[in-house]
Amino acid sequence: MMVVVTKKLLSMPGVTDSRAAAAMVLADLRNGAMLDAAFERYVAPLDARDRRWVQELLWGMLRTRNRLDAMLAERVRGGIAKIDVDVTDLLRLGAYQLLSMGSVPAYAAIGQTVELTKRRHGIGASKLVNAVLRRIDRERDTIEPPVPDEPLEALAQQYSHPRWVIARWADRWGMEDTERLLAVNNEPASISVRPYGVNREQLDGMLTGAGVTTHEVPLVPDSIRLGPGVALTELGAFKQGLFFVQDPAATLVAQYADVPDGSVVIDLCAAPGGKALELSRRARLVVAADAKMARVERMLTGFGRLDATNLIPIVCDARHPAIGEADVVVIDVPCTGTGTFRRHPDARWRLRVSDFAVLPALQREILLAAAAMVKPGGLLVYSTCSLELEENDDQIESFLATHKEFTLEPPPAGTVPDSVLDHGLLRVLPQQHGTDGAFAARLRRTA
Repeated sequence: MMVVVTKKLLSMPGVTDSRAAAAMVLADLRNGAMLDAAFERYVAPLDARDRRWVQELLWGMLRTRNRLDAMLAERVRGGIAKIDVDVTDLLRLGAYQLLSMGSVPAYAAIGQTVELTKRRHGIGASKLVNAVLRRIDRERDTIEPPVPDEPLEALAQQYSHPRWVIARWADRWGMEDTERLLAVNNEPASISVRPYGVNREQLDGMLTGAGVTTHEVPLVPDSIRLGPGVALTELGAFKQGLFFVQDPAATLVAQYADVPDGSVVIDLCAAPGGKALELSRRARLVVAADAKMARVERMLTGFGRLDATNLIPIVCDARHPAIGEADVVVIDVPCTGTGTFRRHPDARWRLRVSDFAVLPALQREILLAAAAMVKPGGLLVYSTCSLELEENDDQIESFLATHKEFTLEPPPAGTVPDSVLDHGLLRVLPQQHGTDGAFAARLRRTA
């Protein structure tokens, strides 16, 4: 049974709905939920201003969690590992408001966090939170924690990433390039939109007319980057279905695919549907499949808003697709998402070493199933939003070694900028291109 979250459900006497919602989102994250889904569940009842405030608080706290923990550890007797994990999260929220949200008065950050802790854990925990936050407020001018001597530990604390993830990247790219990646991951992700049913100039005119600041997107000239603080769903162009949101990295994957005009395309891992929409610009028909009904329903809603007519959303397990052959089969496989840490800061804390064994096995299974659906002479496009070799290059090399009927085929010259091509593969890196990360391989089946 689905729980409908209302303002009444969020409300706690003496605590703002915004802070109550933030605490419930973090509780869901600890139980395995994704940040975007938990945010929508609890923050949807709030007005636009409060939603933006909660987003600033949650995304900011998650991007600085290690640094906050280092400060808290020095001010909690016995260390934060000994206190309840929910109390730890409440301390992080309070400390972030004190240190990084200048619009929040200290009395509000402390008093509201103390009251929220009292409601959730009782008077004893609230006294601890009160003492720690008041000390942080007194010492804010000298609060920087000691820098660890070990270089990787120092980066982990400064940029709030797991040390073992940083170690992987340092082995591959070196310390300097890795630090650039960590810094980019902690920058707020911008919003880019794709015109639909209108051209770029027409959409840009509508957005600027509505008071939205717009910018060019160097890698994808027909996209538009929006200025901060835009309430998308309140824009007339959104309501009319004249654009959809898509990071340039995802747009580049669809453009790199270069599907033939009039082709039939099957997108086996399609949700939330942005790539399917891009592919539908040239395809005669796109079958947009996903394994979960809720995600397919979300695509139906999005396609309906845009009045897209040549897309068919269906529920389908990509490992066992009950669909016939197609000219092009696209698989944006489930992955670790290490290329999207700036947009999904919760993902860095959810990642486990075991994911690099489990996910590549799933990716291989989907890749083999998709290959069997490609018509002779057709295209298979494999993509991820991961930066990791196990999920990208290694998968393609292994597949091509055992499937001689497929060959790597770069797209025609000029399809995507040369700067994102690597020996025929698409490779978009946040530290180089200022977007999300992405990888794709375009594989041609012999006729």
